Amino acid sequence: MHFAVIVFPGSNCDHDAYHVFRHILDVPVDFVWHGETDLKKYDAILIPGGFSYGDYLRTGAIARFSPVMESIIKEANAGKPVFGICNGFQILIESGLLPGALIVNQDVRFLSQNVSIEVDSTNSIYTRSLKKGRRLTMPIAHKQGNFIADEDTLNMLQDEDRIAFRYSKGRNGNPNGSKKRIAGILNKKRNVLGMMPHPERAAESVLGSDDGIDIFKSIIGVT
Repeated sequence: MHFAVIVFPGSNCDHDAYHVFRHILDVPVDFVWHGETDLKKYDAILIPGGFSYGDYLRTGAIARFSPVMESIIKEANAGKPVFGICNGFQILIESGLLPGALIVNQDVRFLSQNVSIEVDSTNSIYTRSLKKGRRLTMPIAHKQGNFIADEDTLNMLQDEDRIAFRYSKGRNGNPNGSKKRIAGILNKKRNVLGMMPHPERAAESVLGSDDGIDIFKSIIGVT
């Protein structure tokens, strides 16, 4: 698979994602500037974390109108894997590729800490190699990570098995206050995933956890 890592003004996790693909998994990957308009040659697209356009107006609200987004939406609708992490998740919601909204954390603070999340759905390219209920440790780093949606949307996500990850129960669980402890969701076709925790920052044991690498391995079909 040939991956595209999208780069917006303000992205700061693009190199982390590139490192996972190129130096850990040894698969083809390119940085793609947000001004590009043709992504046909890529097999999968990753929208990294960071603070695109300084989070002005609202997280992801300006990036959603970058030239590259038209192509991302087109490729996603055609079934190509599109993976948004943190700010990438926010951009996917702003673009309409995923439902709901991400608002300010329940305690109105920026959170930078390790969290435990649980695999809730294994029915996607991102989670097919993972066991349902498995706990993964990885960091979060956001102020607007509190996932909300109306009850009908929340019930739809649950009934259609589209909640990919939930924050684990217990002490320090669900630190941002997300509805139904949602940490990551899938679109209806199951080819688009958005999640707030950072698996690319938990891809090597030297980082304190290598749980995140298994999500990337699942994408390329390696167990």
